[in-house]
Amino acid sequence: MATMIYGMLNTAKSALVTQQRALTVTANNIANVNTDGYSRQRLNMDQNKTAGGTGVIQRIYDRFLAKQMTDAASEGGRWEAQGEILEKAELMFDDATGYGLNGAMAQFWNSWQDVANNPSGYTERATLLANAENLTLVFNKLSRDLTQVLADSDISITGTVDDINTLTREIADLNLRIAEVETGNVQNANEFRDRRDMKLQTLSSLIDVGSFEDANGYLTVATTNGHTLVDQTRSWNLATEKNTNGFQDVFWESSSGSRDNITGDISTGKLKGWIEARDQIIPRYQTQLDDIAVAMANAVNSQHNDGRDLNGDAGLDFFTPFTGASDITVNGLIGDDTNLIAAAADTENVPGGNSNAIAMAEIQNRLLMSGGSATMDDYYNGLVSDAGRFVAQAKINGDHQSTVSLQLAIYREEVSGVSMDEEMVNMVQFQSAYTAAAKMVNTVDEMLQTLMAMV
Repeated sequence: MATMIYGMLNTAKSALVTQQRALTVTANNIANVNTDGYSRQRLNMDQNKTAGGTGVIQRIYDRFLAKQMTDAASEGGRWEAQGEILEKAELMFDDATGYGLNGAMAQFWNSWQDVANNPSGYTERATLLANAENLTLVFNKLSRDLTQVLADSDISITGTVDDINTLTREIADLNLRIAEVETGNVQNANEFRDRRDMKLQTLSSLIDVGSFEDANGYLTVATTNGHTLVDQTRSWNLATEKNTNGFQDVFWESSSGSRDNITGDISTGKLKGWIEARDQIIPRYQTQLDDIAVAMANAVNSQHNDGRDLNGDAGLDFFTPFTGASDITVNGLIGDDTNLIAAAADTENVPGGNSNAIAMAEIQNRLLMSGGSATMDDYYNGLVSDAGRFVAQAKINGDHQSTVSLQLAIYREEVSGVSMDEEMVNMVQFQSAYTAAAKMVNTVDEMLQTLMAMV
């Protein structure tokens, strides 16, 4: 009889402890209802375990969904970073104010027409000179601005690598904490796992990585080309180093200190966006801008050489030696003496001849670009169109990935999020079970008292 009573007492005690723990888990869920990245927990109770313990706390988590979220974050990071850089470049080609390259070229060609109307006029020649100098300054500024965009991308790459190293160290530290907490399977580290998942998702937005969790709870993280970033409680750093073009390449540092260049292997994440804009898209803009500057200067110089200035001499090169848009300038001799502007053809009288000025103005309409199929205006408009197209593409892709990420986040909330209604029902259920167990304790106590009185 006494053995039965004590058995009932132990059962009631186990029930009290179990329901108390279930209430604690429920209260923790409610407390974290608005915590980002928190995964709902529940106490799994079964007959065997609750007879001698209090059950196992399970983290409600979908591993496949988490992988989808990290992939979406990685793609979204790529387009976000690329769009940010390309929008800066697009603004440089904005001619809406009339002060862009289109406007500067139009003023330059129109000034030659004005000189043709009054070949010996000082005002017309001075205006032509001013507009020519303004045109070169616009070329120079556009080139400098694009170079600055490249430098900004480089700074972003360096900063992103630093952020990646910080995140991998934090993930390795969380691996250690999880291992310490879960040693002997006595406790769980669900909160640390949630934090680690959030770190992994942030890391994925910066660089494309793969990950897996081993049987001991350690998360291994590696780049998609196989370079390990986190293994158990250890992390490996990325580093940057200047290449032959003066820009930063990304390297993985091995345990021995050697470095592998992984710049070309990065396929998504913000690093990809910065690198793609810096190494491919912006240099394309620079090349096209240089093509326009070189074609215009060569055509103008050649035509100017065929003319006669007010002194009757052959025209000098209108633009001095240059390599492209970055250093194109007006010949200093012409800048000091507008009489050196060759408006007349070599067969015309000076002053009064204007055929060369007319020919100079007509350069605007020559098919000098794209293998003789486009004018300089057409070619530049194509450049502007490309800049807008790349920005639009980045925005469309970025918006798409944002939508995907939002949908996945909503689905994650449905799977792992906390429902206040459900938790309140659970709380009532566990409270009732706890009360019942407490009543059982009281009943057993009364039975013991009766048994002792009989003895």
